[in-house]
Amino acid sequence: MNYQIKADVCVIGAGHAGCEAALACARLGLETVIFTMNTDSIAMMPCNPHIGGSSKGHLVREIDALGGEMAKNIDKTFIQSKMLNRSKGPAVHSLRTQADKAEYSKAMRRVLEETDHLTIRQAEVTDLITEDTEHGPEVRGVKIHTGTIYGCRAAIICTGTYLNARCLVGESITETGPSGMQRSTFLKDSLEQRGISLRRFKTGTPARMDGRSLDYSRMQIQPGDPVVEPFSFSTDPADVQIDQVPCYLTYTNQETHDIIRANLDRSPIYAGIIEGTGPRYCPSIEDKVVKFSEKDRHHVFIEPEGRGTNEVYVDGMSSSMPDDVQWRMYRTVPGLENCVIVKNAYAIEYDCINANDLDLTLESRAVSGLFCAGQFNGSSGYEEAAAQGLMAGINASMKILGKEPLVLKRSEAYIGVLIDDLVNKDNREPYRMMTSRAEYRLLLRQDNADIRLRKYGFRVGLVSREIYDAVCEKERAIETEIERLKKVRIGAAERNQVILRELGSAQLKTACSLAELICRPELSYDKTAPFDPDRPDLPEAVKRQVEIGIRYEGYIARQQRQVAQFERLENKKIPADIDYDDVLSLRLEARQKLKKYRPASIGQASRLSGVSPADVSVLLVYIDKQRRKA
Repeated sequence: MNYQIKADVCVIGAGHAGCEAALACARLGLETVIFTMNTDSIAMMPCNPHIGGSSKGHLVREIDALGGEMAKNIDKTFIQSKMLNRSKGPAVHSLRTQADKAEYSKAMRRVLEETDHLTIRQAEVTDLITEDTEHGPEVRGVKIHTGTIYGCRAAIICTGTYLNARCLVGESITETGPSGMQRSTFLKDSLEQRGISLRRFKTGTPARMDGRSLDYSRMQIQPGDPVVEPFSFSTDPADVQIDQVPCYLTYTNQETHDIIRANLDRSPIYAGIIEGTGPRYCPSIEDKVVKFSEKDRHHVFIEPEGRGTNEVYVDGMSSSMPDDVQWRMYRTVPGLENCVIVKNAYAIEYDCINANDLDLTLESRAVSGLFCAGQFNGSSGYEEAAAQGLMAGINASMKILGKEPLVLKRSEAYIGVLIDDLVNKDNREPYRMMTSRAEYRLLLRQDNADIRLRKYGFRVGLVSREIYDAVCEKERAIETEIERLKKVRIGAAERNQVILRELGSAQLKTACSLAELICRPELSYDKTAPFDPDRPDLPEAVKRQVEIGIRYEGYIARQQRQVAQFERLENKKIPADIDYDDVLSLRLEARQKLKKYRPASIGQASRLSGVSPADVSVLLVYIDKQRRKA
């Protein structure tokens, strides 16, 4: 076949997944083309323009540690920043920033435009070009709506919520993508012809309003943190100390709920018009009122869309109610009595795949060289999408370059948990990352993402030697200081007792180490400085890691032992040529799932839906017998 244009990688979609995928491939030296329905939609935020939040902040830090772009981009374009869960332990501290929606998109587009080996193309991809080989179908290129064919060695689908999308506002249904953008129509048939099955998911977004029409005096102001912490490990903290824009908090009430209940039959969600499954953890206001009927109010956050617009986002009141119902229900909320709606709330349905059909590299099992990422994989959220895009880009590049793929374990990263859950679990609704999904979250904190993951970014080629060496030096400094603090002894001299009294801490009866003092709840690394005249001058990031390492040493050690047990199952590989029909005593469902998904290890097999602990035991016995025979 004569291709008119040649590339190494074609990325279909330029949302958060597509941007990270394309940048990863191009930065690794591969000629990359990224296709978008509209260049104005690059890195667009059709829902809430914020980055981070509980567990999502962890993903952004991990993207940054691996060499991705999202953290750097939000540091350049945020308008408010908050560290969530400060009153809790460090495992659940999560940074959340409100973005300037337009500036975020512009800044990311500029990064794409200035990246070598990367071409932006506004076009609808209508067909996947494959070739049948002895190993099955393999990607050879993509065709766009004009008929032009781009030859490639790998393709990455990041269509987000655009594939066969339709938006619903009450009885009004528009065949369009998010925010009125053109939807992708023809790729669906091409995928299904190649054995890729699709499912229907749904999400939604609240109304946007003219901020001048709101009465902020009736709401509670929500300011940002006085001292801002950057998302990217590469950002100078001094560069993010800016004047921030406030957000506001108000609430729904019984009148709001009464209007919603009286009009449920006009909601596409409850009228049976919507076919797709919606996200459990980001419900519409209709769902909240019905499913949490005991609550007399729900939070509503008023958040600005940017510095250059009066438009505000009504977080917490996603809806698909008809236009007239939206006007009435929003105007019952304190501060919104005279609100002017700029854009209606809407629900959006779209096609995506069952990620169970992917390998842990995010490569399709049906078509070699086809990688998938983002909401196309059945997830939700900008951060989840960007994380998958980065990993798909890395692994597509590694495949082309003939190098080892990068698969992060659940014990190594939230990204590992995210992809493992998507691939191995039966997700019947849009998947959202949460800290509770991570078994080893004390080890997977956002503050140590660079220590955990820079080595992998360096290995694949997205992190420079200079940055990697700096992280190694940081790790050595942390270990050295912890060991020093364990050795420095503080006696019960009167001078020390006076300092302790001033700090509100109990008196010493016998000598103890500085490390033991730091473990006291009322003390900290900085507060123990008067006892430690020889203390080295260390960066804030090192001091924070030292304090966490000392305070949580016992808990960290316990989780490390749990990880060691987990690793034993992960390291028990299942032979690639195993015949599951020969494994007697496997239940029928387990046999079917194992034959379909072909897990690489016992650990992965144990996480498949339909595979019980008893099935795992049977499998272990069989593999051990086969090895002894060999």
